[in-house]
Amino acid sequence: MGHRLQELAVVVNTEEIQLTYQYHTQGIDWEKMAQSEEPEIPVVEEEDEEKTAYKAPAKKAITDIVASDKEDESLQRYKAQLLGQALSDPTLVVFPEDPRLVIVNKLSLVVEGRPDVDLDLTGDLKKLKESVFTIKEGCQYKLKVSFYCQRDLVSGLHYLQKVYRKGIKVDQSKFMVGSYGPKKELQSYTTPIEDAPSGMLARGTYTVQSKFTDDDKASHLEWTWKFEIKKDWD
Repeated sequence: MGHRLQELAVVVNTEEIQLTYQYHTQGIDWEKMAQSEEPEIPVVEEEDEEKTAYKAPAKKAITDIVASDKEDESLQRYKAQLLGQALSDPTLVVFPEDPRLVIVNKLSLVVEGRPDVDLDLTGDLKKLKESVFTIKEGCQYKLKVSFYCQRDLVSGLHYLQKVYRKGIKVDQSKFMVGSYGPKKELQSYTTPIEDAPSGMLARGTYTVQSKFTDDDKASHLEWTWKFEIKKDWD
């Protein structure tokens, strides 16, 4: 989404005038955005297989992590920072009735100088399509994912999202969130600053498929939501 306009091409035919914005980033061509306005058709795709030699390290229990390398002071300080409350309570549970390790709480649109706009992820996820974020064209924004960790250490959390317009994928992103230990308080990850696209043809409604996963490829939550690029804030 957050990509600068690199070229504006105006093609004049005897029958029509076609305005085409071309965005080029990571092999993605935003020229597709200039198609005629038709009802948006959300597309569900399987997550792309990662072609990488990286293998997640073998999982270790928090009790084993705490007990190891006690003579290394710097490592002990790092473990204290990572594990926090789990040092004294390795199986800390925030919601006893919920067996999940990661409970995703909300997604927030963060824009400097404006109140955060929150999307509640604890209820019926099917209703999220009824709530549409408004993003002013050309503005800078960030997304913040808030979540709880409980029962165990979770390694290599990732936030992935794919953006569609009128059923065509126009962007995808993957963010490394990191490793988190159990904690009673809400924890969060904020994406780097993005620049919203601008211009007449960039305006409109987009569908986003989001996923919160980890190194073990466990899917902690998947949800679909929408945003609309407008000339100004509502």
